[in-house]
Amino acid sequence: MDNRNGVPVVDGREDDSRAEASRSGLSRRQALAAIASAAAAAGMAGGPAAAAPKKPGKPTGPATKTAFIEDLIARMTVDEKVGQLRLISIGPEMPHAKLMEEVAAGRIAGSFNTVIRRDNRPLQEAAVKRSRLKIPLFFAYDVVHGHRTTFPIPLGLAASFDMAVIERMARISAVEACNDGVDMTFAPMVDISHDPRWGRTSEGFGEDPYLVSECARASVHGFQGAAPDKPDTIMAAVKHFALYGAVEGGRDYNTVDMSPLRMHQVYLPPYKAAIDAGAGGVMVALNSVNGIPATSNVWLLQDLLRKQWGFKGVTVSDHGAITELTRHGVARDNREAAKLAIKAGIDLSMADQIYLAELPGLIASGEIKMAELDARVREVLGAKYDLGLFADPFLRMGKPEDDPADVKADSRLHREPAREIARETIVLLENRNQTLPLKKQGTIALIGPLADSGLDILGSWSAQGVPEQAVTVRAGIEKAIEGKARLVTARGSNVIDDQKVVEYLNFLNWDKPEVIQDPRPIETMIEEAVSVANQADVVIAVVGELRGMSHESSSRVSIDMPGSQRRLLQALKATGKPLVIVLMNGRPLAIGWEKDNADALLETWYAGTEGGNAIADVLFGDHNPSAKLPISFPRSVGQIPTYYNALRIGRPYTEGKPGNYTSQYFEEAQGPLYPFGFGLSYSRFTVKDLKLSAAQMKRGEKLTAEATLTNEGSFEGANVVQLYIADPYASIARPVKELKGFQKITLKPGESRVVRFEVGEDQLKFINADLKEVVETGRFDVQIGLDSHDVLVQSFELV
Repeated sequence: MDNRNGVPVVDGREDDSRAEASRSGLSRRQALAAIASAAAAAGMAGGPAAAAPKKPGKPTGPATKTAFIEDLIARMTVDEKVGQLRLISIGPEMPHAKLMEEVAAGRIAGSFNTVIRRDNRPLQEAAVKRSRLKIPLFFAYDVVHGHRTTFPIPLGLAASFDMAVIERMARISAVEACNDGVDMTFAPMVDISHDPRWGRTSEGFGEDPYLVSECARASVHGFQGAAPDKPDTIMAAVKHFALYGAVEGGRDYNTVDMSPLRMHQVYLPPYKAAIDAGAGGVMVALNSVNGIPATSNVWLLQDLLRKQWGFKGVTVSDHGAITELTRHGVARDNREAAKLAIKAGIDLSMADQIYLAELPGLIASGEIKMAELDARVREVLGAKYDLGLFADPFLRMGKPEDDPADVKADSRLHREPAREIARETIVLLENRNQTLPLKKQGTIALIGPLADSGLDILGSWSAQGVPEQAVTVRAGIEKAIEGKARLVTARGSNVIDDQKVVEYLNFLNWDKPEVIQDPRPIETMIEEAVSVANQADVVIAVVGELRGMSHESSSRVSIDMPGSQRRLLQALKATGKPLVIVLMNGRPLAIGWEKDNADALLETWYAGTEGGNAIADVLFGDHNPSAKLPISFPRSVGQIPTYYNALRIGRPYTEGKPGNYTSQYFEEAQGPLYPFGFGLSYSRFTVKDLKLSAAQMKRGEKLTAEATLTNEGSFEGANVVQLYIADPYASIARPVKELKGFQKITLKPGESRVVRFEVGEDQLKFINADLKEVVETGRFDVQIGLDSHDVLVQSFELV
């Protein structure tokens, strides 16, 4: 490969397919097959597939890219084109040696889950030195919330309500991934979720389209930087397109049946936000959408994604999704599955053989037009061009002599940023009698099955995070109180008691099980924990879910505290010692007992590599918590779905009035246990004096909403001031309120600040019954508060 006139060139020699095949070291049979394939492609394409490319001129920008790619496509055989649509992982069916041969034959576009330079470099060398057209590979990986350094899970990151925090996480993750030769990440995951039974709730940013859209933009900017063709940036492939978080019953891979209006109002905006931010890729969901699998959904992938939204990047199927079209019942066999997927617009086939086996025959029969195949190939090559791989195939690998001696070396981690970011994600839910922050003195009991788990604190999709390098809650507390206080510990219980669940969670861990049970009877464990608690001045209990319980294919029928952990908590409460409960989980749990009985309650999610230090920082007051819930916490599984921005209805339940003949569940209190946007501080913050700059606003104008935030406590701290808009009457039923802005403000004790939000048509528009974006005149209610429930309200008229 060389570079002429500033334009990257792939093998510019002028020769035919016969000579090219000969120089590639192919056997006579292979050469004849290549020539026949090229001739067939030439006949269908109207010209010789391997004809000499025209030398590129000197265009700049998009014209350069277009000319380069069109020249390359004109030279490719059908088999080479099909090869550029295959994304393959090393595994039992594709060991490294076989993958090398496939790459050298031009039958692989990229690889995923290979993240060591010395392993990837030979693959790239096979592509650019041994394959006929020298087209480079790309390497992809699930860099979701960190790479070597694991940051808090996305649900926790969203709790920061701080887009600089999320962008910083993605930027550091991209740098680390690039240092391992990774070019693309299958992230961010922006699926809206209203059902916490769904295991992948942990992987998303919560329930609100505005917040999740902001998180999507920040993630893309962090991963891709100014451009994805730099040695320290990676391409973001937003997922899972589309509506994956709305699977029926919260059961993973299930169907989605949804009105177009609801799609556009709630579930689609975050995907579009990521695309508008420049995401170069889209991973397509495994679910069906109104009876048509996303993988074969022409409306979704062509009409909406490419034509309406103008997406120009690459689409990637989810793992084995094309094969699964036969199981969905929309394809008779693999041949028809390949046909449906390619026509719908699936560029890269992840981890199946269907494109390789079926596309050449479909082209030969005319069922797939060459132009359709070329369109898919064009998008894959375009992604490689945008990644800078044609200019330098080893852009993110560097030279062999620069490879790290130890890929897992602690020096490769970003510990300080991980700790700082994790602190911003911890939500204080309860703090009775100012139990927190704790003093670094006396005797502290640390009890619970998750208190010393380096594995679980990393959360799901922890990439290359190493459990032994993670700071557990125990390690963080020990470091914080070293030489000042005494720590006594006990396990207290297992997270779960059901052996079948243990076996399920350990099923995919062939070499080393994730879940290791304490074999002692629960009575013995609780007795020991109570004995330890009785020695202490305060008890910290770390409880929740194993990380595998909040993961792909980990949907739950219950969101209660698992196993015997509540029994443990009840015994600890009975000691009369102050009880601080630290939750570690990836979904909202039904924690009514914990809410009522904990002296302090912290939601820490899965806080990542530096999670233990960050949690200790909050427990002992070295950091004042400011995070807010990005998702509502139901009182019980029977309340699901519970979300703050539900549509108005004709018989709403009104707090304080009889519930008869209103929309409610009569067995328990109405509304969530904790609302969206809720979170306490060690200081007491108030919001007062909401004012609007005008009582009327004309189209095209803007007004200002302002309120005064005051820190009335004794700690310096931050709080998130939230702006909601309600549209009381419109052409369609509208949500009771919608988040339209937020600001995180830091104040010293006694300090006040006027917080201002600008309100214009962007904050008032919505999708109407004709699926058109409109702004309608009438009354609007402006609400400002510190969560979605307790707000100040003022109204204005749009005229």
